[in-house]
Amino acid sequence: MCGIAGALVFKNSTFSIENEWLSKIRDTMIHRGPDGGHNWISSDQKIGLAHRRLSIIDLSQVADQPMSNHDESIWLVFNGEIYNHADIREELVKTNKYIWKTDHSDTEVIIHAYEEWGYECVHKFRGMFAIALWDVKKQKLWLVRDRLGVKPLYYSFHENRLLFASEIKAILEDTGRTREVNEVAFYHYLSFMTTPAPDTLFQGIKKMHPGSWLEIDLGGNVNEKKYWDIWDNAKSLGNKSEEEIASAILSELKTSVKLRKVSDVPVGVFLSGGIDSSTNTALFSEGESSNVKTFTIGYAGEFDSYKNETQYARQMADFAKAEYYEKLLTLDDVLSFLPKMIHLQDEPIADPVCVPVYYVSKLARENGVIVCQVGEGADELFWGYSSWKLKLQAQKKGNWPIPKFFKRVFLKLLDLIGKNKNVPYELIRRNSLGQPIFWGGADYFTDKQKMEILSPRLKKKFEGYTSWEAIKPYYKRFEENAWEKSDLNWMSYIDLNFRLPELLLMRVDKMAMGVSLEGRVPFLDYKFVELAMSIPEKVKTKNGISKYILKKAVRGVIPDELIDRKKQGFGVPVQEFLLDKLGGKAKSELYSFCDETDFLSKESVKQLFLENDSTRIWMLLNFAMWWNHFIKPSNK
Repeated sequence: MCGIAGALVFKNSTFSIENEWLSKIRDTMIHRGPDGGHNWISSDQKIGLAHRRLSIIDLSQVADQPMSNHDESIWLVFNGEIYNHADIREELVKTNKYIWKTDHSDTEVIIHAYEEWGYECVHKFRGMFAIALWDVKKQKLWLVRDRLGVKPLYYSFHENRLLFASEIKAILEDTGRTREVNEVAFYHYLSFMTTPAPDTLFQGIKKMHPGSWLEIDLGGNVNEKKYWDIWDNAKSLGNKSEEEIASAILSELKTSVKLRKVSDVPVGVFLSGGIDSSTNTALFSEGESSNVKTFTIGYAGEFDSYKNETQYARQMADFAKAEYYEKLLTLDDVLSFLPKMIHLQDEPIADPVCVPVYYVSKLARENGVIVCQVGEGADELFWGYSSWKLKLQAQKKGNWPIPKFFKRVFLKLLDLIGKNKNVPYELIRRNSLGQPIFWGGADYFTDKQKMEILSPRLKKKFEGYTSWEAIKPYYKRFEENAWEKSDLNWMSYIDLNFRLPELLLMRVDKMAMGVSLEGRVPFLDYKFVELAMSIPEKVKTKNGISKYILKKAVRGVIPDELIDRKKQGFGVPVQEFLLDKLGGKAKSELYSFCDETDFLSKESVKQLFLENDSTRIWMLLNFAMWWNHFIKPSNK
C-alpha cells in the first residue's frame, strides 16, 4: 500500500521533469507511505515515476518502487496488493524467461506478468490496485484502476503533459496550475454526496473509472478501455437450490478472507457488531494461532439519531476470542478533526462516517496494526439497506401499467399545490420519463431542491438539466449486459459502479491512509462479486428479509442474535451535534461562504438550519470547507 505519482511530457513540450519537482508532488502523500520515497526519471526527463511506500509485503529494500525489470525496459509504480501474487509468480517461474530480484514482491510479479501477457495480465490479478507502467520500447504509459475501484487514481492534462497520482493534492502541486470548481460536478455532488467519474470537483482533474485502463503515448494520444464489468462472468444460479447458493457464498467468502490475510505486517478487523464485520472477524479468526485484533468506535452519550453498537461488537469479539479495542468519540473529537478531514478527502465525500472511519483507523494503528479488513460491499450485493427496500417497492408500483400521461397530469397537480420539491414527486417524475427511480444509495437534493439551494447564476446555468445525465451511461451498460434486468440488479449495479467506489470506498481509503493504515475489503473480491451478482432477485429478497441468502450462508458462523437483530449501520449523531457547537461552526462557515461566493442561495441555506436538515447541512458544510481549503484565492 502506498501513494504513487508521475508525469509524462508530450513531444511538443519543452518541459523537463526535475527530481525536486517530482519529489514535492510525491511528498504531499507522505501519510500514504511513511516507510520511504523514491523517484525514477528517464534520461531525457520526459517520463517520471514516484512512490511513497507503506511496507506490507516483502519488507526488504529490494522491493522498493519505482521498480524495473532486468533490462530496465519496463518501469512500474503501483498502489495496492495482488493477493494471488504467489500463484502468478509460480506460473511465471515455470517459463524460465525472467530474472527475479525479489523473493516474494507482488510489484515484481506485475512487471513480469505484463511482459508475459501484455495488457491482458490485468485479468490475472486478484486484488486492489492502481498501476502506472511505462513501457520503454513502446514509449507508452499504462494506467490501471482495479475492478471495483478500491484504490483511487487521478490524472490531469496540463501544459502538454500528463500528471497522475493517488491523491488530487499531489496533482495540485504541478507548476502553473489554476484551481477552479467544476460546476457540473458540483451540481451532481448535491445529488450524490460525491462526484461521478471521470470528473472531480476540480476543473481539469479527472479520476479513472473502476475496472478501466488508459494508454497514453508521447503524442498525448489516449486510448481508454473498460477491461471488466460485473456482468462479464455473472451467470444465473437460478437452477441451484438455496442451500447450494448459501454454501457457495460461504466457501467463496472464506477464500476471499484468507487471501486478504496475506501480509508481512499485523492485520486486524474493523468490528461494528453487524453481520458483515462479524463475519469478517469469525472467518479471519479461523486457523489463527493468535487472537485477531478488532477495533470499534462508538459515541460518548446517548442520542436518538444513532445508538451505539459497542455491546454487539464486544459480544462478537468474545465469541471469536478476539482482542477488543474501543474508542468513544465526543463532539470535540468531531470538531477538531474537520480541517484534517477536508485535507485528507481531496474533494468532498459528504458522508459523516468519514469521522469514525478515521478514528477507528487511528485506534488500530496505535495498537500495532497496519492492515485492517472492512465490511464494505455486502449491503450492495445482498439487499442490505432499509432504504433499498422502500425504493424497490416504489419501483414495483411504478412498473404498473399506468399510462405516462396520467402520471404527468398528477405531477402537474402536485406542482399547482406546491408539493413539487419532495422525494415522492421526484420519484414519480423519473418514472413518468421511463427512468428508474433509483439513482443510487446516496440521493439527497432532488433536482427541484437544487433549484432552490443554488444561486441565481447556477439556477440559470442548470435550467432543464438533471443528474440523470450522470446515471444514464451506467443504465445503458446495465441494459446491454445484465443477465437478469431486474429492479434489484439495477440497484446493485449502479451502487457498485458509482456510490461504492467514489463514496464508501474513498472514505475508507482517504481516512485509513491518513494514518498510514491499509484497508482490505473481502466482500469486494471480484470473484465473490460475480458470484453474488449471479443470484436471482427472488432469492435475495425472499420473504422481504434483508440479506436473506447471506444470513443463511453465515448462520452458525456468527451468533444468531447478531444475524437476526435489526440493522443499524455505521453512523454519526450529526442531527444532535448540529444543535450544539457543530451548528455554530456550520452556520459561520456556510454564511461566510455564501457571502464570498456565487454558488448557493443564503436564504435557502438559512432555511435548512431552521429545519435542522442535518444531512444537507453536512453536505454543504463539506463543500464550503473544501472551497476554503483548496480553492479560495488567499489560501492557494
